[in-house]
Amino acid sequence: MYQTHRPLGAMRWILSLLLVLPLLAQAANEVLPSWNDGPSRKAIEAFVGAVTTEGSKDFVPVAERIAVFDNDGTLWSEQPMYFQVLFAFDEVKRMAPQHPEWKEKQPFKALLEGDRETLAASGMKGLLEIVGATHTNMTTEAFSANAERWLASAKHPRSGKPYTEMVFQPMLELLDYLRANGFKTYIVSGGEVAFMRVFAEEVYGIPPEQVIGTTFASQFQDKDGQLSILRLPKLAHNDDGPGKPESIDSIIGRRPILAFGNSDGDLQMLQWTMAGKGKRFAGLVHHTDGEREWAYDRESKIGRLDKALDEAKSKNWVVVDMAREWTRVYPFETAPSKP
Repeated sequence: MYQTHRPLGAMRWILSLLLVLPLLAQAANEVLPSWNDGPSRKAIEAFVGAVTTEGSKDFVPVAERIAVFDNDGTLWSEQPMYFQVLFAFDEVKRMAPQHPEWKEKQPFKALLEGDRETLAASGMKGLLEIVGATHTNMTTEAFSANAERWLASAKHPRSGKPYTEMVFQPMLELLDYLRANGFKTYIVSGGEVAFMRVFAEEVYGIPPEQVIGTTFASQFQDKDGQLSILRLPKLAHNDDGPGKPESIDSIIGRRPILAFGNSDGDLQMLQWTMAGKGKRFAGLVHHTDGEREWAYDRESKIGRLDKALDEAKSKNWVVVDMAREWTRVYPFETAPSKP
């Protein structure tokens, strides 16, 4: 009886294998599907393969697989202006009825009247006043509710899509790929931390405790048993430039082995990552696609990429050419058909 059924069992095993092999091949092809088979994708896969292969000289234990990402311009678009600034502008207009003094006070007057020249002339001082008025002197719950409401209704001025759909599909795939290989992914951004925490988990799969950003001072309140955290109009930490490695050191407590940015504001984070021991990865998203997104680098006022681009080239960091290496930019784009 045993010998009679043995050939049949072997045939079933072979047939099962023939059915599974195409599925395995298809799964392999689904890794980073929106990345062309170019230098950046090859470098990413080679790095991940090296640090996750047990017995390899470059193997990194799971606990040490820390990856950090800038947000604006790296995980989502940042043109024509940082999205959080556009939120602040819209909040001024929404809050204006409760602040009649803004009709005569700059830079609020210029913003409400659409006077771009005067608004621009107010510079960073004026912008900080607007951000302070729309981001502080309220509880964290109130601010988060304001941000959630705006993100649910506001549309990007060029695409007409919600801002949370202006995320980069290839970077979403990269985040998933890294996590599937034991990496812990963090956002380390110049954006304000409470604003990013509103959407980061749903959009990127990154929980609030793994979102690091610029912070305002805060104060615990107990008003007749009602507990809250009050956001104060005082900057506690500017998470840009050298502020990024400082916050990584104080909050994460481990040096990342992979870092991705897109501008000079990310340079120190990339330098800090690459200064550690063992195999490491530094990447820059280079905005080269003026048709599907925007093309800008050295002369841009938003997301300027100048010094970091020079250092990336001199040290052989990965520079992702968006136009050449991404088959699509946003999730709402139709994926190109495969041959």
